[in-house]
Amino acid sequence: MKRQKRGKLLIFSAPSGSGKSTIIGWLMENHPELKLAFSISCTSREPRGTEQNGVEYFFLTADEFRAKIDAGEFLEYEEVYENRFYGTLKAQVERQLKAGQNVVFDVDVKGGVNIKKYYGDKALSIFIQPPSVEELRRRLIARQTDSEEMIAQRVAKAEYELTFAPQFDRILVNDDLQTALDEAYSLVSGFVGE
Repeated sequence: MKRQKRGKLLIFSAPSGSGKSTIIGWLMENHPELKLAFSISCTSREPRGTEQNGVEYFFLTADEFRAKIDAGEFLEYEEVYENRFYGTLKAQVERQLKAGQNVVFDVDVKGGVNIKKYYGDKALSIFIQPPSVEELRRRLIARQTDSEEMIAQRVAKAEYELTFAPQFDRILVNDDLQTALDEAYSLVSGFVGE
């Protein structure tokens, strides 16, 4: 009986509005041969738009999230804003790797750095960078999902997050979307095909 090949890990981090979700979504939808599967993170924020529990995220209360932290169930977690947590459950990642899936992490920069430290060269970390902070602000406004105050918070946070880029294996500047998609495909297919 042929043993199932263990999956690999792909870490994508970026400031909000850099195009990370667009790039990941394109890879997953258009390249089934890559055997990509999301690591579904947990968050204590409310669902946005059509997001569903267990699909985009596991939505927990801040207290439920803290209980899982205390139980040591997270590979990584971060309190991004007060009572706004994001984190990745260890058990889920392990199940997916054993099933031969290449697990995709869509995480904040600190989470990305922590997962890379934990898994080492079993993981490829990619930082998606906007062409500029001003372009990032424009994209966030165009999304029409956040208040002006939230956009200002996201832009300030992005300026800080950009300082983490050198800690990633690869930096992908999303200036032209098609170029960024092609580069992402090249990086990912090269890594999972090894």
